[in-house]
Amino acid sequence: MSWIKKILLVLLIVFFAIQFIQPARNKSVQVLPTDISKTIPVPENVKMILQTACYDCHSNNTNYPWYTYVQPVGWILNNHIINGKKELNFSEFGSYATRRQQSKLKSIADQARDNEMPLHSYTLMHKSARLSKEEKSIIINWTQIAGDSLDKINP
Repeated sequence: MSWIKKILLVLLIVFFAIQFIQPARNKSVQVLPTDISKTIPVPENVKMILQTACYDCHSNNTNYPWYTYVQPVGWILNNHIINGKKELNFSEFGSYATRRQQSKLKSIADQARDNEMPLHSYTLMHKSARLSKEEKSIIINWTQIAGDSLDKINP
């Protein structure tokens, strides 16, 4: 057997072996009391946009497509989810200090306005997560209203 065939055989064996090493799943069936929708008013249209475009990486409940069960893709996506939740977790938004909540709302607006979120790599595979100009406007307006409501609650 030639050395190229040996290398390909080893790679194939490694590929099959890593399929048994699956990352933990980010799944929760309950809405926590710290969820953003329990902390500040979130209109239904805004909630739908957030769930479609943001929650997979920024909440405690990810909807996993079939390809996340193929490694190393699953590991890469798991890393995106971990990093996304470190930056902003809508499921734990209520546990943030008021100042941090206001900062996160401003950041949501800025990133929507600047087309930084959702990530392009995410929207390539999740076309429904692409935000239209109207949806961006809805999110930006809502973050302003939500920030103002936080000012009234905690002056």
